[in-house]
Amino acid sequence: MLDFQGKLYLSSLSNCGSLPFRRICKRFGADITCGEMFTCALSQNELPGITSSLHRHETEDLFGIQLQGTTPKQMVNYAELLNETAEVDFVDINAEYRGGCVLMNHLVEFEQIVRGMDYVLSVPVTAKIRTGIAKKCRIAHTLIPKLRDWGASMVTLHGRSREEMHQNLADWEYIGECAKVAAPMPLFGNGDIFSFEDATRAMETGVSGIAIARAALIKPWIFTEIKERRHWDISARERLDMLKDFTDFGLEYWGSDKIGVEKTRHYMLNWLPFLCRYIPVGLLEHLPPKMSDQHPGVLYGDYLENLMSSEMIKDWVKISEMFLGTVPDDYHFEPAHDVDAYFRQP
Repeated sequence: MLDFQGKLYLSSLSNCGSLPFRRICKRFGADITCGEMFTCALSQNELPGITSSLHRHETEDLFGIQLQGTTPKQMVNYAELLNETAEVDFVDINAEYRGGCVLMNHLVEFEQIVRGMDYVLSVPVTAKIRTGIAKKCRIAHTLIPKLRDWGASMVTLHGRSREEMHQNLADWEYIGECAKVAAPMPLFGNGDIFSFEDATRAMETGVSGIAIARAALIKPWIFTEIKERRHWDISARERLDMLKDFTDFGLEYWGSDKIGVEKTRHYMLNWLPFLCRYIPVGLLEHLPPKMSDQHPGVLYGDYLENLMSSEMIKDWVKISEMFLGTVPDDYHFEPAHDVDAYFRQP
C-alpha cells in the first residue's frame, strides 16, 4: 500500500510532462510524479511501441503512468502491458480530460475498467475525475465511493465540471465534502493552487493531498513555496538557468543528435507558453498571487525579463535557440495547447 498522505502530486501533463520537466519539479519538491497521458487507442500489435516513453528518472521515487480510454478491453490490455514492461508505482485512469470524462456517465464500463486493471496490475490503480459533466449536475460524491469499492486506491478530484473546463474557480468546499465520502480511501484535490496560502486552505478541507498541474508549468518551484510556506521570487536569469538545466536533462534523455535536439526543443516550446505567464513578486499588486493575474507589460531597460515574459512564438523560439542552436528559416511551431483557454474567464 502506497502512502499518499500529505504529499504534493505533479499531475500528468500532456505534451509538457516529460521526464526532463519532471526532474525539474522533483528538484523543487514534488513528492509524486506522473508521466504523460496515453490514450488507449492502439491495436494489440502496436502496444509494445509505447513502452519507450515510459521511463522514470531515478529521482522519481513515487511515479505513475496515466491512461485514458473508454473501452475496458483496451484499457486492461494497456495495464497488463505496463505491468510486464514498465517500472511504475501506480497506474492512473484519466476520467477528467476530453473523452475520458465520458466514463463518469458510463458506470458499467468504468467499473469494468477499474476492476479489470486492478486484477491485472501488481501496483495500485488510481483515478482522476471532475465534479461531473455538466456544471449544474455534480456526481463526483456518488461516484467516489463506487471507485473505492471497485478497487481504486486513490482518487484525484478536479474541482470543476467538464463543461467548465478551466473557467470559474475550483470548488474546494465540494472537494472537501467528497473527501469525507471517500474515506478511508485517500482523495487528492486539484484546481487553482498557486501559492502556499492556497495549499493551506486546500488541506484544511480534509483532502489527503494536493495535485498541481497548470501552476507547476508557470512556476515549478511552487512545490518549494508550499513546503517552506513562502513566496519565492525567481528572477529572469534564474528562470533562464532552469531552462538550461531542462536542456541538459533533455539532451541526456533523448540524445544530443538532431532528433534529440529537436525533441528537447519541442517540449521546451510547449512549456514556454505557460512559463512566460509568471509575474515576478515585485510586480504584483497583491499577495498571494493568482493564476489570473496579468503581467504589467513591457519593463523598460530589462531585456531578459521582457523576453522571458513574452507571449510571442518568435520569442519562445529565440529562447530555445540560446540552448539548442538556430532553427531553419522555414521553421514553424504551433503550441500543442490553446494556452489562453486555460486562463480564460467566463
